[in-house]
Amino acid sequence: MPVYQLSEELIFPPPNLASKEGLLAIGGDLSLSRLLLAYSRGIFPWYSGGEPILWWSPDPRFVLYPPELRVARSLHKVMKKGSFRVTLDRDFKTVITECARVRREKDEGTWIVNDMIGAYCQLHESGFAHSVETWQDGQLAGGLYGVSLGKIFFGESMFTRISNASKVALVALVQHLIGLNFTMIDCQVVTAHLGHFGARPIPRKRFLQELNDALQAPTLKGRWRFFDRTVR
Repeated sequence: MPVYQLSEELIFPPPNLASKEGLLAIGGDLSLSRLLLAYSRGIFPWYSGGEPILWWSPDPRFVLYPPELRVARSLHKVMKKGSFRVTLDRDFKTVITECARVRREKDEGTWIVNDMIGAYCQLHESGFAHSVETWQDGQLAGGLYGVSLGKIFFGESMFTRISNASKVALVALVQHLIGLNFTMIDCQVVTAHLGHFGARPIPRKRFLQELNDALQAPTLKGRWRFFDRTVR
């Protein structure tokens, strides 16, 4: 399948034209309007430093339906201890920066380059991107961030400095989204880690249909401050 070169025009080719690996297009920019259009079409940017922007729409798509969340017994025990406090949208920039830093420290490489950090901070300031922070003894122990449109949350990345911190953040997020009647969390690509929480692959065609349904609901814009609590 061809990979499409984007121009300055705000447009994407249909996701079903993506390559077998999910690569759909190259180029363009990370402007607020282009990112919002991409997510609404089931497309996301993913590239390394020194590369042009690459846009993806994989098939299958890895998703977590909030009611299907699975929490291991050991994690339940951790949460019952009440040693973590969880906040929402308290420190988005630090969370996304830590997600990038932790990957570099582990020599895993990262797509969260400086331009991506700037673009997603703009999404956050515009009310579309959100972070979950996990704290222990007043220190940021872990967290995650993603984009919200309609009734779907597009998970982007997570990090942990203290064991289980990012897992607690994920459970807290899912609990929060259940309360908001969100229908799906997009995990993008298959990972064993998220599979343990109940995420599973679905065909891209089904994902796009469910995405369209989720986008019929209004987007809950602005900073989410619905909880600031100890997760149990």
